[in-house]
Amino acid sequence: MNDRCLIVIPARLASTRLPRKLLLKETGKTVLRHTYEAAARAAVPAGIVVAADHEEIAAEVRSFGGEVIMTSPDCASGTDRVAEVARARGDWDILVNVQGDEPEISPAAIDLAANLLVRDPNVSMATLATPIRSKDKLLDPACVKVVFDDRGRALYFSRSPIPYARTWHDSLLDDKPAHFHQHIGLYAYRRDFLLRLAELPRSDAEKLESLEQLRVLAAGHTILVGVIDEPTTGIDTPADYREFVRRMATSPALQEGSA
Repeated sequence: MNDRCLIVIPARLASTRLPRKLLLKETGKTVLRHTYEAAARAAVPAGIVVAADHEEIAAEVRSFGGEVIMTSPDCASGTDRVAEVARARGDWDILVNVQGDEPEISPAAIDLAANLLVRDPNVSMATLATPIRSKDKLLDPACVKVVFDDRGRALYFSRSPIPYARTWHDSLLDDKPAHFHQHIGLYAYRRDFLLRLAELPRSDAEKLESLEQLRVLAAGHTILVGVIDEPTTGIDTPADYREFVRRMATSPALQEGSA
């Protein structure tokens, strides 16, 4: 456990495709509570807090004994909400951004991202990736790809297939180590860097790809990338939530983890 590392779960009441999704509770617990309890099982961070934008979210967190900080409803992104917590809580050096709609988040994934910064004090930001084994996913612009060097430093993020295989054959998807990686949107930030992030100018690549992390690379900063075996599963749509409820009902391991 690192007493300078804090998990922050940005939690917004409104959502477009699945209204009030963080408060859905067909499993007996809200999505937000599942996420909080899964994240709390991580071993490296010493604390966890929800950054809420609405009193209903805050009341839910208090109902299960979690810690909550109210943040502005005008925050443009989850990153901005985490930065508000960073400004209010100067006692934490590393903040790990865990999305509130990921009730099956792996505690090991959180620990990996946090440890990348714990072990390298010269790096200000870390994230995760997982191998891509499907051509459909590789070609899907909604699936963000990342290429990194032999030391795990991100070289580029893109909605396009990268690296581009000049000569394609399907067996490329099965090679080990993997050629293609999906970016996982779990971030760890050093506090002082997070507070400066919003001041960095948007790069041309960020504007074209609509990927905030490209701003960091364009400004010359390093993003370390840890690799996990499987992607985390977020809840964006009613179908996603139905599948989550089904998995909870049929998986003893998930039920035990949520107890």
